[in-house]
This record gives sequence, C-alpha cells and structure tokens, in this order.
Amino acid sequence: MKSQLRALIEQGIASLRASGTLPADLVTPEFVVERPKERSHGDFSTNAAMLLARQARGNPRALAQALVAAMEGGGLVSAIEIAGPGFINFRLAPEAWNRQLREVHARGADYGRSDSGGGRRAGVEYVSANPTGPLHVGHGRAAAIGDCIARVLAANGWDVAREFYYNDAGAQIDNLARSVQARARGTTPEDPGWPEDGYRGDYIREVARAYLDGASVEVDGHVVTAAGDVDDLDAIRRFAVASLRREQDADLAAFGVGFDVYFLESSLYADGKVEETVRRLVEGGHTYEEGGALWLRTTGFGDDKDRVMRKSDGSYTYFVPDVAYHLSKWQRGYQRAITELGADHHGSLARVKAGLQALDTGIPQGYPEYVLHQMVTVMRGGEEVKISKRAGSYLTLRDLIDEVGRDAVRWFLVARKPDSQLVFDIDLARSQSLDNPVYYVQLSHARICGLLRQLQERGLAFDLDNGLAQPQDVDNPATRELLAALSRWPETVQAAGAQLEPHLLAAHLLELAQAFQSYYNDHQFLVDEGDLRDARLALALAVRQVLANGLALLGVAAPEKM
Repeated sequence: MKSQLRALIEQGIASLRASGTLPADLVTPEFVVERPKERSHGDFSTNAAMLLARQARGNPRALAQALVAAMEGGGLVSAIEIAGPGFINFRLAPEAWNRQLREVHARGADYGRSDSGGGRRAGVEYVSANPTGPLHVGHGRAAAIGDCIARVLAANGWDVAREFYYNDAGAQIDNLARSVQARARGTTPEDPGWPEDGYRGDYIREVARAYLDGASVEVDGHVVTAAGDVDDLDAIRRFAVASLRREQDADLAAFGVGFDVYFLESSLYADGKVEETVRRLVEGGHTYEEGGALWLRTTGFGDDKDRVMRKSDGSYTYFVPDVAYHLSKWQRGYQRAITELGADHHGSLARVKAGLQALDTGIPQGYPEYVLHQMVTVMRGGEEVKISKRAGSYLTLRDLIDEVGRDAVRWFLVARKPDSQLVFDIDLARSQSLDNPVYYVQLSHARICGLLRQLQERGLAFDLDNGLAQPQDVDNPATRELLAALSRWPETVQAAGAQLEPHLLAAHLLELAQAFQSYYNDHQFLVDEGDLRDARLALALAVRQVLANGLALLGVAAPEKM
C-alpha cells in the first residue's frame, strides 16, 4: 500500500515539474509515507509538499494543493486532504482494501516477505554459552531472540547462517574439568578440597559418574569416549565439554532452535588465528608494550582507554580471540554479522570493534552489530523462582519449557524489546485466558479454523474468489481496523529485520488478534446470504494466514484446535 501511494505522489511531482509549477531540475526529496497517529486523520499521510516547498522556496500549503490536484488516484484513494502546514492525508478507497486482501491470499505464506536483503550473506550468532552446565533462562532469551532475528532476516531476503560459538577454552573450562575430577574422586562441594571456583550442580556428579563408567558421547559428528582415569585432567576436560555440549544441544532442540555452524574457540588457537591476528595488529603499528604486557591502542578507534591484549604472563585477554573470531566471519563472507549477547558483555564491545578496525581489512565500522538482552526474572505465585536443583544455582531453560511449554516460553522471551528487563510470569504463561498473549493469538488462529469446520458441518458453500470480489464494509470501524492491521504486516516484518527487533512481530500479532476479536464480536460469519458469507470468510482467512505467517517467524505453533 505504501509503495503504491509513493508511486502516486511521485507521479504528481513529475506532473508539477512538467507544468512548470516545480523547477525541472528539482530533485525529489526523501519524503515519507506513514500512518497518522490519529486514525481520524486518514489512513496514510506524507510530508512531501513541505519538503518540496523548502527546496522550491514556496508556500507549503499552496504546493500541497497543487500536488493534490496533480495526483490521479486510480481507484487507490477516496479522499485526499491537506492538514496543518502542508501535510497531505489519504483515505483509501474500498477497492484499495480489497486489493490488499487479494494480495494476502495470492501470496499466502510469502505475504510479508521481501527480497530487500538481495540474497546477501548474514551471520547471526546467538546463545554461545560456555559448555559448563545446562542452559539457563537467560540463554533461553538469547536463543529466542537470536533465532527470531535469523528467521526475520531470511524473510527479508538475506542468506542467513545461524552460528553458535563455543567458549571451550579458558579458565571456566578448567574449573569445569577440576569440578568433574573432584566429583570423580569422591569429593563433594561441601568438602574443604572442593575447587575454589568449582561448579556445584548435580549435573557435575552425573558427568563424573559417566566418565568413570567409560561412557561415550557423540557431539557434532564426533564420538568422545571417557578414559575413566581420574588423574587425566585433559581427558576429563574433553569428556565433560562433550557431555555438556550434547546436553545444551538437546535443550536447544527442545526449544526448536538449531544452528548451521558450531564454531569452537579452541580452533582459533589450534589454527593459529589468534597469533595471526595479534601479528597483524603489531605490524599495523596499533600496539605497544608497557609493564611487560602488549597493549592495543583502542582509543584511536573510539574506546575510552587502551586495552591489554597479552598479559605479562603471556596469556591473551578474552577480547583477543573475539577479534580473531569476528575477523573469521568477515573472511567467511558475512556481509552482515549480528551477535546476540547478554547485557553484561557490553564492556567488551568497543574493544572488539576497535580491534577489527585496526586490522584495516575493509571491515565496515559498524561490524559486527550487537543485540544485547537484559536479565529475565521468573515469577510463580508472586515470588521469584531462582534455583534448579540439578543446576545448583539457577533456573534452567529446560525447567521452564517443561513447566509452561515451548510456545509460551518462546513468545514470552521474545515479546519484549531485548534491552528491557523481562519478568516471566509462569502463572500467566500457563493460563488459558485472554490475558495470556500467546494463548490469545493462537486461539484466534484456531477460532478461524473452527469456522471452516462449522461451515462444512452445516453444509454451507464458500467461494473465496467471490468473497474477494465483494466490497468489504470499510465504513465499519472493526472492519477497517482489521484491514489496516493486515496491511501493516509487511512493513512490520521489514522493520523487525532492519531494526533487529523481533518483538515488533509479537506486538503486531497481538494487535491483529485483538482486531479480529472485535470484528468477531460484531459480525456473524456463517450467514445465509452467500455473498456476505464469502466476503467475511475471505477476510477471516486472510487473518488466519497472517497469524500463521507471524507465528512461524516466532517459532510458535499455529494450532487448528484449542
């Protein structure tokens, strides 16, 4: 709809140039076509006349009047009005709404999708949990947001690769190995000999028992068999990491989340990528030594202070492999790289971007793009739920899925803007009431499916083509609101992809479901009059299609019965 109105405005501007009202060499300004905040102002508005007047040094309202006179609606608009200093408001004709309805049915599952990405390559990294324990609820929020970002980018024509970065090197992995070793030796977290930073959950005991039993674990196409030797810390480390990677993969599969690439931090060291990155930074003149450490001049790239790359003991700080890793993304052809992280990673972002810029390899300044999510607080019965016995100190994602179901968990974890705090109310998520947004949206989809079953049970006919040929009652507020919600879906998908904000999808689906409920309360569908029945069912089926399309982008089921 917006593109058609834009074409109409551009045609009017061309007419004004041809008539001499506007200079022939005047460049068409970057005007907007948007929906007014006040619905009474019309269906769409534009600031084109005001921008044209600024360039042509004319009166905005006078130019607006000339532009309105030059536009030929072609059945698209029923009225064009001028407001304020020169805004132009459009009211769509009934045929324009019918045209929109026909588009929903014609495109079906593709309605809302576009090729704006042009097939360019985008990598979306998310979750990327240390393989040191079961996934917690925060990882679940990362999984929901990252997976939906990948889905919506693909819907906007990007060639998307989903990536999981395993931090399988460093101090936390050593703590994991020593914790499993202690358990294998019979030491418990309550004993004095327990590692100072050891992991205490019951899952450590399970891994230790499997290691002693000589169990085998298959992960990412490789089989790791336990050596059973409690003194072989390297063997324990390999088995523990493999065991927990397998468990995390199972948790993500239960959540409906998968990946195309599993990238190991250890490979950056094994393949010499970290050393190569450091060498290139040194050769580029962006480093210096001080106090026995190697520093990167990140202040030259917008950071608030320089950062240590290699400590005096020869080990690298954790942002250095991050630079090497994101360099590999660029080298692997990711024209756009999106990294979804918890907000606690905020402090390291500037130094990673600075390191990439210092490499001087043509990487764009905004590379990578970060999406940060805030914490999740889980409530039940008005009280916070914090602990899982198996994990020891946090609530696991699997606990939450088992309690309320995958659909509710995915919806609630993605339905708020990532950088906002999230309170997950278990009681609300489990409730079968209209206060529960995911239940409301799914019920709307199921209710429309039920209409078709009732149609068949009552032996009534339905002709979709005839229904799409019938004019909708756009003078009825409920009808118009429903049609407007349907028409906004493509721009919502585009905005969610451009802004990396999948919560926009959930908000729109709830709005569409509410608009349908208002329409449903005001209208009978299975009426005796054939034309009217066909028209209303055509509208309802368009709503069902958009609800299904949107739920698919969120990774939530679209049930036919509830």
